[in-house]
Amino acid sequence: MKALAQRYAQALVDVALENKQTEVVKEELSAFVRLAAESADLRIFLTSPAVPRPQKQAVIEKLVERLGASKTLLNFLLVLVENRRTGLLDEIQVAFHEQLYARLCVADAYVTSARDLSGAERTELTRALEKITKRRVETHYGVNPELIGGAVVRIGSTIYDGSVREQLNRLREQLAAE
Repeated sequence: MKALAQRYAQALVDVALENKQTEVVKEELSAFVRLAAESADLRIFLTSPAVPRPQKQAVIEKLVERLGASKTLLNFLLVLVENRRTGLLDEIQVAFHEQLYARLCVADAYVTSARDLSGAERTELTRALEKITKRRVETHYGVNPELIGGAVVRIGSTIYDGSVREQLNRLREQLAAE
């Protein structure tokens, strides 16, 4: 099923890039997936084989209109209904995000710090990460007081651990080895 979700995501990325609507489609798809995640009834309705396609299409049209979403998203969702793939929405959204960022050379960075970072610190950190990765970086921030100080940054499978907790652990290992 993952390969199938990848193909649908790729098609949506292609259309979004062609129409220069990448950010719009990304936000609209996220909003629709959130809406479906928040409503068990909607999820069941969209994935149930007992519900006729025209009914699903009518509901999707109304929801897209209510969200104020683009024709691109509407057409994509109607294709999913037509091909009975609405159950893949979550996987498609994840794959869309990954493929879009790969094509735009954007890296997602997840930063966990001991305290909330100021705007200037966030800007400086983002610039440093862009320099390291040679890509535009979209940063997501979180706080974990157990780090004591510093920060841990994860970009893809690479982790940069500059936390005081990690430095203390390394010092402890070094002292134990001596």
